[in-house]
Order: sequence, then C-alpha cells, then structure tokens
Amino acid sequence: MSLDLLAPARRAALLIGLLLAGCAVPPAELAPLAELAPEAQHLDVRFASLRAEQGGRLYRIEAADSAVRIYVFRAGRAARLGHNHVLATPRFEAWLLWPDTLAEARFELSLRLADLQLDDPALRAATGGGFASPLSAEAVAATRANMLGDRGLDAARHPELGLRLLSLAGEPPKLAARIEIALAGRRHALSLPLTLSEQGGSLRIDGAFVLRHSDLGLQPFSVAGGLLAVQDELVIEFSLLARPV
Repeated sequence: MSLDLLAPARRAALLIGLLLAGCAVPPAELAPLAELAPEAQHLDVRFASLRAEQGGRLYRIEAADSAVRIYVFRAGRAARLGHNHVLATPRFEAWLLWPDTLAEARFELSLRLADLQLDDPALRAATGGGFASPLSAEAVAATRANMLGDRGLDAARHPELGLRLLSLAGEPPKLAARIEIALAGRRHALSLPLTLSEQGGSLRIDGAFVLRHSDLGLQPFSVAGGLLAVQDELVIEFSLLARPV
C-alpha cells in the first residue's frame, strides 16, 4: 500500500514514527571538520604572555575535573513524542588569569564541537525526569549529525565554540560576569552570576545561564511545520576546576 492511499490519521502516525526514529529528519552527510583557528591552538602561549605582562596567578581549567552540561528541550504540538537532550563536554581547553585587580581578570575557553558528548545513558539517567529515558544509538547518531550539520551548528565551517570573559564585578565568593560566546560564526554577549570558592590552592567556579538559539541568530530545529521541534531556550550549567600552573 502506498503512503498516498493511507488514511490521514495513519499518515500522521507514520510521520511521527519516522521522526521519533531519529529525533529529526535523516541526517545529512557531514563534511570533514576544519582545523582549529590558530588563536585557539595557542591559549597556553597567549595566557603565559599575559601573565608576564600583567602579573597575577595563572590557572588551567582541568576538563577531567570539571563539568559542563547543556540541556536541550523538546517542543511542538507533538513534543511529548520527542526527546529532551543533554550534552556534556569531556574535552576542552580553558585558562584563567587572576591578577590583583578583579577588573583585569582574563578567561578563555575553546571547545571543538565534534567533542560534544550527546545523550550519554548514565548522564541521562542521573539527570532524571524528562531526560531519563534512554535513546537508541541510531537516534543519538541522527540527532548528532543534524546538530552539527549545515542546518544546525555548521561544524564543518565553524568547528569551535569559544567563550571569553569581557568583565568581572562583585566580590568573591559572589561575582557578576559579562561573557561573550562565539558559535556558528556569530557572537553574543550576556551576563551571569558566578560562585567562586578556593579548594587547596585551586579555584572552583560554578554557575548557570540560559542561552537562546535566537541570541546567536540560529533557528531551532523543527520538522513537519513545527509538529516536532526544539525549544529556543537552552540551559547551561557548569562547575570548573582551575589549578595553578
């Protein structure tokens, strides 16, 4: 029986089933990722130079002892049939220069989008609630390809996410940061609160913020006229461990 001969309700059910198989339309083939920009390859050199010029304490952010979580939410009239997603960042490079004057603090982070970890089963289970259900390997692969493809983050042309500190105010342990995010060829500045604590000579930096696709000029992914889609809002939580070098 052809699709055209199916009853309307049956066609709708079949469409939803196809969407759920991969959380999206079939993924496009990804082009090879470009090399990292030269400035992102030499954060350690640049921050060493900054310390020589400005003085202060230099810290490297230890990815293995840090946690960054990105929460993506389902939307659309058939949202209950879709999935929320949780992303983690097991690998990134980040440095912090902490001089005597708070206003002169410097921080930068560089992350390859290809290193994003999507929907790890243990992490989904630990998050719980609407994130707890496990996803098939095929569904995760399809979602990942769409996320990094040219209709998403376009990782072939823009392989990195960059973050830098613009200004810092307040007084430890409570700080107000102004940061800039560079993603998919666009930049966006926002403000967020931070909590800073000292742990045996190292620093722990905790915070969270809301970022919208539209803040970066991106269109949230959707199919079938928005029947199944991704919410504009993302929630990003982080806990970074900075060790002196």
